[in-house]
Amino acid sequence: MTNAQQAIPPKTIVFNEKAFQKTDQTIIRWLGNSGILLNSRGTCIMVDPVLEGFDLPLLIDLPIKPSAVPHLDAVLITHSDNDHYSIPTIDKLVSVTDSFHGPKYVAELIQEHFHVAAQGHDIYDSFTVKNLTISLTKAYHLWQNETTKFDRVFQIEDYCGFWIDTPDGSLWIPGDSRLLPEQLEMPQPDAILFDFNDNAWHIGFENAVKLANTYPHAELILSHWGTVDAPHIDAFNGDPEALYDRIVNPKRIRLVAAGEPIELKSTTPNNVQ
Repeated sequence: MTNAQQAIPPKTIVFNEKAFQKTDQTIIRWLGNSGILLNSRGTCIMVDPVLEGFDLPLLIDLPIKPSAVPHLDAVLITHSDNDHYSIPTIDKLVSVTDSFHGPKYVAELIQEHFHVAAQGHDIYDSFTVKNLTISLTKAYHLWQNETTKFDRVFQIEDYCGFWIDTPDGSLWIPGDSRLLPEQLEMPQPDAILFDFNDNAWHIGFENAVKLANTYPHAELILSHWGTVDAPHIDAFNGDPEALYDRIVNPKRIRLVAAGEPIELKSTTPNNVQ
């Protein structure tokens, strides 16, 4: 481990099949980096799960092995980078997952590699997964076009965020993205999966503060930090301590362990369920 100068979350809380059982709540568990498990009254989805096979060493233990996942109603993928679209993880989840969703390019990759149906969506499209209504939001993360590593020209529609409406509140996952004006004009979410690192192709720290303070009631579930043992890569190295003096209502910063349950609740008057 080379974790000098890297912020690290609390010790991972391992979970098992009980986390997938039906309750009368909506519970979010951070899976490390940008992944989550969301269980909304028994409807279970994962977003950007990377649960094994990543190509860099990790700072933390991951909270569940993909082979231990009993069932998922859906897996949602925001884009094709391997810290979000994990082929080793999805390989273990295919047999227990009812549906896969993402931008059209990501759906094509899943179909080609795994020979399973995957639903590709346009930006701003909405779809349902049982009691969840999910909409794609725009993201701007075209870093691949600045390198010579890829043999295609990436388009803005190859990346997305997800807005998830549940019976208990709304969760917004902006995805990897530079700040877009429309991201400051969303309805008030109840929670945000909050990327705050200072990478040039991510939101950047100052813009992350701006986004957070635009939605002063939203719980901020910290993401894209504290997972990858790579102090030289700024995209994995947000420092939560830098947020507390800059965020309106800093008590809403949720610096959680991987696997720690967070109850999603309505936080604003216009979001009463």
